[in-house]
Parts: sequence; structure tokens; C-alpha cells
Amino acid sequence: MKKPKYSIIIPVYNRPKEVEELLESLTKQTVTNFEVVLVEDGSSITCEKVFEKFSSQLNLRYFFKPNTGPGQSRNFGFEKALGDYFVLFDSDCIIPPKYFEEVEIFLANTLLDAWGGPDQAHEDFTSLQRAMGYTMASVLTTGGIRGGKRKNFQPRSFNMGIRKEVVDNTGGFKFDRLAEDIEFSIRMRKSGFEVGLIPKAYVYHKRRTDLMQFYKQVFNFGRGRVLVGRVHPEAIKITHWFPSFFIIGFVFSLLLLLLQPLLGLFILMGYGLYFFTLGIHSFLVNRSFEVAALSLPAAAIQLVGYGSGFLQEMVKPYI
Repeated sequence: MKKPKYSIIIPVYNRPKEVEELLESLTKQTVTNFEVVLVEDGSSITCEKVFEKFSSQLNLRYFFKPNTGPGQSRNFGFEKALGDYFVLFDSDCIIPPKYFEEVEIFLANTLLDAWGGPDQAHEDFTSLQRAMGYTMASVLTTGGIRGGKRKNFQPRSFNMGIRKEVVDNTGGFKFDRLAEDIEFSIRMRKSGFEVGLIPKAYVYHKRRTDLMQFYKQVFNFGRGRVLVGRVHPEAIKITHWFPSFFIIGFVFSLLLLLLQPLLGLFILMGYGLYFFTLGIHSFLVNRSFEVAALSLPAAAIQLVGYGSGFLQEMVKPYI
């Protein structure tokens, strides 16, 4: 069999249905010089039947290992991969047919050692999933730092490509979980490698299916940013403090209602204006009143969850 150019590495934990959708999307790629390395990270609900279904349709290999978290599972996949480029997707992604075609076009004109791409909401996603996807990417909630900016772009592991030489030089992921991809992206750039964004190499990313799961996810994002900051202090910027300021400001405004009611009410009106603006912006982006309405609780949960995780991890060394 011809040596693949790309090795797609997919760590998975208890997600056979999502993996089935991901592999189905890979059968429709217009560029097919890739293999798929599926790494089962100690799952109790395995992808064995999914592997059997697609083993004749894709250049697919399947490995089962004890649970160690996504970072070390991707490193395990690196060791098994045969391609010149390692491509990482999360198990809850769906890949558009022209993904690798867009990568090939971009790399033919621009030298990159590692790349990432944006995520989008698929038309089949629920309104809540689309709302959560919007809040994760919106300039009004994250400052647009998760996929739209080219300058100092940090690829995330739901959509990341890496030359084999980069992994050999850096040793791959150092964190087992919690912002392991951000730390790796920063370290790649510090090692002198060219890291960039391929805007048209997007994926459809499901994220979570309910708000409680979404809260847990963004809470860990907040914790992870602080952990990265302990290794790379420059990685924490004012944008990452915004959710914490959001929480502190809201609690402060409630206290002011008891002491200085007019001032407290004025600050709360500012919060109301913020959410009104966010709802209008979500409607303009998504063209859906339902998605726009759901963007409000999704944004509140994202800000509170991320800010709480960030603050908890920030004060932990002092407690």
C-alpha cells in the first residue's frame, strides 16, 4: 500500500456514534492520500464495530490503550502514524469534503510547519449546539481568539496539522489534558517553527449537547489557560481575564443594589445592554431567532464557567 501523506489521529473516549459520523465524512474527501489512526483511550463503550464498518472504506487502523487523557493518546498515535503530516481531529467533528484539498492548495503557496483551522456549525446541528458554537467563536465573548485571527494563531487539537519533524523535535504533547493543545502550539512557535491558520480548512465541531456539559467543558478551559500560563506566562492576556471580570462585576453590582441602588442598577443595565447586543449579533450571524435566543444562556454559562475555572486555578497556589 502507498505511503500516506497525511496521518489522521483521532483519540476517542466512549464516543462510537460521533466517531461513526466522523469516519463517514472522511470517506467523502476529494483528496484521499491519508490514513486514519483511531486511538481508543481506555473506553468502556468502544468503537470496535465502527472500525469494522469502515475498515474496508478507509485506510484505517485501530488501537486500544489504557486511559491516559487526550495528550498522551495523541502522542501514542504519533508513534503509530506513517504519514509526513499528522492531522488531529476531535472525535465529535465532521470534516467537509474539501478539507484536505484546501490544505493542499494553501501549503502549495505558503510554508507552514503546523496549521490549524476554524470550526463551524453544521446545518444538522441542534440550535443549542449552533448557539454554543457561536459563543465560542464570537468576538463579543472570546474576542475572536479561537479561529478567526491569523496573527499569532494557536491551533487547537480539534483541527490541527503538524509536520512529522515538528513532533520529532518537540516531543509532542506535554500535558495529558486541559489546554494541552495550546501549550503545544506555543512551544512549537517558540521552537522556531512556522505555525499558522488555514481559513478554509474548517471543520464542523459539535462540542457539547447540553448546557451542563458545556459548563464543565469551559470550566476546564479556564483552568487550562492558567496551567499554560504557569509554563508560558505570556500566554495569559487581558482577554482571558474578561470572564473573571464579568463574574466579579456582576457580584459587585448585586452588592451595590443593597448599598447604592442607583449605581448597582446602572451597572446591571450595562450587563443587559451587553446581552442585548450579543443576541442581535448572534441573529445576524446565524439568521435564526432560536439560535440567537439560546446564545444568551450559552454565553452566560461560557463566561461564568470559564471565569470560575480561571479564578479557581489562579488562587489554588495561595490556598
